[in-house]
Amino acid sequence: MKNITMLAVVDENVCTGCKICEKVCPVLTIKVVDRKAKVDNDACTGCCNCEQRCPFYAIKMVKRDEPIQIGVDVSKYDQEEIREMCEKAHLNPQQTLCYCVGVRAEEVAAALISGAKTPEEVSAMTGMRTGCTIECIQPLLRMVEAAGNELVPIKGGWQWYGTTATAWTIPDKVKEKYGSRGFYFEEDRILLDEIVHTKNS
Repeated sequence: MKNITMLAVVDENVCTGCKICEKVCPVLTIKVVDRKAKVDNDACTGCCNCEQRCPFYAIKMVKRDEPIQIGVDVSKYDQEEIREMCEKAHLNPQQTLCYCVGVRAEEVAAALISGAKTPEEVSAMTGMRTGCTIECIQPLLRMVEAAGNELVPIKGGWQWYGTTATAWTIPDKVKEKYGSRGFYFEEDRILLDEIVHTKNS
């Protein structure tokens, strides 16, 4: 479980309703209504994205009166189903996907099994992408797809960067072109597969 101790607070006298905060929130908890940003206090994960990117300094992070906790208890879900989903995404269940918050692939799988369908819903349940919000988007997109969910970016959002090539999806043309120049595509894939399928002893 992760303790959320901070909360975004909007100064409506300064807010211009530009919607940048709305676009950068990884859990969709801030919305502009009547040209003023409004925060869902119960859902804010305290990531500071809105505060850091507001061009008018209309948002401040304050300490919550009472911290809230978010997280998914992996032990409540079928471990084989979790492993299958992670392996489908070419990830080991124990692999850390979000270093800022410490979310592992198994917790993301558990969130998806419990009903999350989108990256934003996974973030709200696990805290993933509530640190830098950048590095973990790729494995998160892979996990959402592995769960059988369609990737549909939020209209107007800035936080999705699309999927990138992996050791399993590099086109054959690229392998042929660069394979003789010191790149070891197949060897890398084999090593990564070994990591994916490693089980705790």
